[in-house]
Amino acid sequence: MKRCNLEVLGISKTHWTQVGQQRGELLLYSGHEEQNAPHAEGVALMLSKQAQNALIGWESHGSRIIKASFKTNT
Repeated sequence: MKRCNLEVLGISKTHWTQVGQQRGELLLYSGHEEQNAPHAEGVALMLSKQAQNALIGWESHGSRIIKASFKTNT
Protein backbone atom coordinates (compact mmCIF):
# COMPACT_ATOMS: atom_id res chain seq x y z
CA MET A 1 0.00 0.00 0.00
CA LYS A 2 2.81 2.42 0.84
CA ARG A 3 4.68 1.74 -2.39
CA CYS A 4 1.55 2.50 -4.45
CA ASN A 5 0.52 5.42 -2.19
CA LEU A 6 -2.86 3.84 -1.30
CA GLU A 7 -4.88 4.73 1.78
CA VAL A 8 -7.73 2.22 1.27
CA LEU A 9 -7.42 -1.10 -0.55
CA GLY A 10 -10.47 -3.22 -1.43
CA ILE A 11 -9.88 -6.97 -1.54
CA SER A 12 -12.20 -9.60 -3.02
CA LYS A 13 -12.21 -13.40 -2.70
CA THR A 14 -10.73 -13.44 0.80
CA HIS A 15 -12.19 -16.88 1.59
CA TRP A 16 -12.51 -16.01 5.32
CA THR A 17 -15.62 -16.80 7.34
CA GLN A 18 -17.54 -14.55 9.71
CA VAL A 19 -16.77 -10.86 10.34
CA GLY A 20 -13.82 -9.23 12.07
CA GLN A 21 -10.80 -7.02 12.01
CA GLN A 22 -7.06 -7.46 12.46
CA ARG A 23 -4.43 -4.88 13.35
CA GLY A 24 -1.20 -3.83 11.68
CA GLU A 25 -2.55 -2.26 8.58
CA LEU A 26 -6.17 -2.41 9.77
CA LEU A 27 -7.94 -5.22 7.90
CA LEU A 28 -11.75 -5.25 8.04
CA TYR A 29 -13.27 -8.41 6.58
CA SER A 30 -16.66 -9.98 5.92
CA GLY A 31 -17.36 -13.57 4.87
CA HIS A 32 -19.96 -16.31 5.35
CA GLU A 33 -21.85 -16.00 8.64
CA GLU A 34 -21.36 -19.64 9.65
CA GLN A 35 -17.88 -20.65 10.73
CA ASN A 36 -18.28 -24.08 9.08
CA ALA A 37 -19.37 -22.59 5.73
CA PRO A 38 -17.22 -23.21 2.67
CA HIS A 39 -14.35 -20.75 2.35
CA ALA A 40 -15.55 -19.59 -1.06
CA GLU A 41 -16.49 -15.92 -0.69
CA GLY A 42 -15.50 -12.84 1.25
CA VAL A 43 -14.41 -9.23 0.94
CA ALA A 44 -12.08 -6.99 2.92
CA LEU A 45 -10.78 -3.45 3.25
CA MET A 46 -7.19 -2.72 4.24
CA LEU A 47 -6.69 0.75 5.75
CA SER A 48 -3.56 2.85 6.18
CA LYS A 49 -2.95 4.72 9.47
CA GLN A 50 -4.42 7.89 7.94
CA ALA A 51 -7.55 6.03 6.77
CA GLN A 52 -7.85 4.38 10.21
CA ASN A 53 -7.89 7.84 11.82
CA ALA A 54 -10.67 8.95 9.44
CA LEU A 55 -12.78 5.78 9.90
CA ILE A 56 -16.18 6.52 11.45
CA GLY A 57 -17.54 2.97 11.30
CA TRP A 58 -18.05 -0.09 9.16
CA GLU A 59 -20.73 -2.73 8.52
CA SER A 60 -20.84 -6.18 7.00
CA HIS A 61 -23.65 -6.84 4.52
CA GLY A 62 -23.13 -10.54 3.91
CA SER A 63 -20.17 -12.26 2.35
CA ARG A 64 -19.88 -9.97 -0.70
CA ILE A 65 -20.46 -6.42 0.57
CA ILE A 66 -18.63 -4.38 3.20
CA LYS A 67 -19.43 -0.72 3.90
CA ALA A 68 -17.11 1.78 5.59
CA SER A 69 -17.73 5.44 6.45
CA PHE A 70 -14.94 8.02 6.68
CA LYS A 71 -14.58 11.62 7.85
CA THR A 72 -13.58 13.86 4.96
CA ASN A 73 -12.40 17.44 4.56
CA THR A 74 -14.81 19.56 2.55
